[in-house]
Amino acid sequence: MSALAPSCRPPAARRSTADRELLPMAESLGLGAALWSPLGGGLLTGKYRRSTDGRLTDLKAVIHTESTEQKTAVVDTVLAIAEETGASPAQVSVAWLRERAAQASTSYIPIIGPRNITQLDDYLGALDVQLTPKQLTRLSDVSTVPLGVPHEATTGVRDTIQGGDASHVTQPTVPTA
Repeated sequence: MSALAPSCRPPAARRSTADRELLPMAESLGLGAALWSPLGGGLLTGKYRRSTDGRLTDLKAVIHTESTEQKTAVVDTVLAIAEETGASPAQVSVAWLRERAAQASTSYIPIIGPRNITQLDDYLGALDVQLTPKQLTRLSDVSTVPLGVPHEATTGVRDTIQGGDASHVTQPTVPTA
């Protein structure tokens, strides 16, 4: 816990994300995780670059926009890999999520929310999409969530903190269910 009051901390230190905090905790405790809105309310489909139709205008809720450079980079990467593979952006996103779940030591269960049969068919088409290791790495790298405080602050001094050479310190075992 930071000694600074929440309003005094830099914005990045105030941001909390499931990817940064809850998913690692769930994995370390052997808990499953339900992944809500795996397509970011349509953001990862790239549809808001072509139109404003969808949650943005219909529901006026659960709206994710390209509000940061990283979000734009993620959408760019998803669209590029969709072009390379011939799959839809939604299929690329769900295939990447499925691969992340397969590599996790716990269960990740996406809660999909198709609003019509076409969207459901698109989701199910992800079952046939095979991303290459290089494509998976590109998606993982571009979407990596910054660790924030205190993790980023201690990364540069890890050797010093752990007695001069962190490679000699045995990391804790992550329990699995």
